[in-house]
Amino acid sequence: MANSYLQNKDRLSFSQMWNLSFGFFGVQIAYALQSANISRIFATLGADPHQLSFFWILPPLMGMIVQPLIGKYSDRTWNRMGRRKPYLLFGALVAVLVMAFLPNAGSLNFSTRLLLGLNGAMWFGLFSLIFLDTSINVAMQPFKMMVGDMVGENQKAKAYSIQSLLCNAGSLVGYLLPIFLTWIGIANTAPQGQVPASVIWSFYLGAAILILCVMYTFLSVKEMDPAEYAQFHGISHSGEEEGSRKPGLLHLLLHAPSTFWTVGLVQFFCWAAFMYMWTYSNGAIASNCWGTTDTASPGYQAAGNWVGVVFAVQAVGSILWAIVIPRFKSLRLAYVVSLIIGAAGFISIAFIHDQYLLFVSYFLIGAAWAAMLALPFTLLTNSLSGENMGSYLGLFNCTICLPQIIAAALGGMVLKCVGGVQANMLVVAGVLLLLGAASVALVGEKKHTVD
Repeated sequence: MANSYLQNKDRLSFSQMWNLSFGFFGVQIAYALQSANISRIFATLGADPHQLSFFWILPPLMGMIVQPLIGKYSDRTWNRMGRRKPYLLFGALVAVLVMAFLPNAGSLNFSTRLLLGLNGAMWFGLFSLIFLDTSINVAMQPFKMMVGDMVGENQKAKAYSIQSLLCNAGSLVGYLLPIFLTWIGIANTAPQGQVPASVIWSFYLGAAILILCVMYTFLSVKEMDPAEYAQFHGISHSGEEEGSRKPGLLHLLLHAPSTFWTVGLVQFFCWAAFMYMWTYSNGAIASNCWGTTDTASPGYQAAGNWVGVVFAVQAVGSILWAIVIPRFKSLRLAYVVSLIIGAAGFISIAFIHDQYLLFVSYFLIGAAWAAMLALPFTLLTNSLSGENMGSYLGLFNCTICLPQIIAAALGGMVLKCVGGVQANMLVVAGVLLLLGAASVALVGEKKHTVD
């Protein structure tokens, strides 16, 4: 029997598109726990605010290395388990293991200062973070590739919007886990230098949900074989010998469609902005709304929980905006409007001292996040022929990782330039989103082939 995705090209059912991306729900829980708690964890372990951005450099650097390789090799992987599915399963298993270790870094009694002034706990946490982000990247990328592989052009915007919805629903759960566990009685404070139990158990629960969700997609989705894939995309298929003639990553990069580069420019500004949100929201909210910068104080830890709440509000805003995006007649107009709304949210944070008014700011930021999750991949995959889909999506991930690396490397210097006030870094993020919105004017859509 022919694969149902091949039979129903351009008219997949909602459940088929849902199953393709359901595992992303679990992966995003892990990513949300990382995003909302890493600055909190390292500040608790003793990191200086001017050091915080440096802890975010290595994870996206690993993503730049890993994701193109995952794309390249999964393009050539055809076996009984599938094409992309073996990678998502392996990444999920590694992520589960690392999530059990990372939040326990402060409990290892490594207080001695080692290289670069970091104590043993921070080094342990740093290497755990590298492995966690790498494994999440390995698990995450196949979901984007499978939509590109198995969904026709007319439904890609909808399919990526469903993926965005599931992604943000996962974010919602991940962001709220620490405050939920605090509410049911799990300790939200800990001895100096240790991570609270509410955060530790959040990582444990997130790991369990992650593997269950990934297994659901793994078991419910059947990928196409090489002949079906070639027929679906209208490209030639010459058997196993084709793999040996695949162009290398450098060749693909040099011959990338213009959409790759123009959307990549927009991505640069957007992901740099969100890097500063993840890095400095905790300190900004603690200072503006709780009036403290003492990482050992109950107020700082309460602000840490509140970061999860406002990030959850952002996820709700993103879920709702993901429903609106497909209603725009122009994807580029949707992109511009979304980023401008998000910029307004970022800039407003610096002027708010009531923790509940922050709901408005982060709800608006959700519009930008929804667009960032859905529109770049829709625009890019619609410009590709279907050949080398995974390789191009892997390379495209560099437009996510590189701006994070640059933003993190410059974070301490930029913080000094804005007076050392962490809330001002959110204003910088808003300006970056406005530059991203302006850059959308350069984006075009064109079908592309590689010789």
